Amino acid sequence: MAATHSSPVPRNRAPRGSARSALIAAAHATVRRQGYAATSVDEICAVAGVTKGAFFHHFESKEALAVAAAEGWTERARPMFELAPHNRLDDPLARLLGHIDFRLSMLDGPTEDYTCFVGTMVQEAYATSDRIRAACEASINAYCEALAPDIQAAIEAYGVPEDMTAIGLAQHVQSVLQGAFVLAKTTNDPAIARGTVTHLKRYVRMLFGRN
Repeated sequence: MAATHSSPVPRNRAPRGSARSALIAAAHATVRRQGYAATSVDEICAVAGVTKGAFFHHFESKEALAVAAAEGWTERARPMFELAPHNRLDDPLARLLGHIDFRLSMLDGPTEDYTCFVGTMVQEAYATSDRIRAACEASINAYCEALAPDIQAAIEAYGVPEDMTAIGLAQHVQSVLQGAFVLAKTTNDPAIARGTVTHLKRYVRMLFGRN
């Protein structure tokens, strides 16, 4: 995706002890905006407000940072499953639909603000770095595994076709979201992504007999 913003202004020097987390946050921001290959160590350091020496104190390479940032992305997403209001609903299908609505509400503003860091990075690096590919796979799998319990509970409560599994539907949800991000990048507009995720919600409702 071509960058639509000028290069970010370097921040002030990161406080001692926070350099590692600042570098990971800077990786999330820059890779989502312009891709993994186009993001340099120098640029990450500038955005994080740390020296290049500090970078190599924490990470042996850009690849090592990418792996750590993928792991950090999983932790960054965890509140979606633990703190969002829909998680307090009693009905598991309502929680699943609430999660989809929550993801729908995030599709606004600049593309880099709502697209997926690991989804963006793995599209570029899956064939050139097995470490990055595996780290992205683990992050995406963690998302699916976190969504699966509510899906399983909804299956038990409402019933679905016999060949459907909770993890399979969770992977489908993830696939639709990742595809929606790609479509949004083609137009630089979240509207097409919102339409796609709305179709996902319709599909889930019909799947569980809630037309």
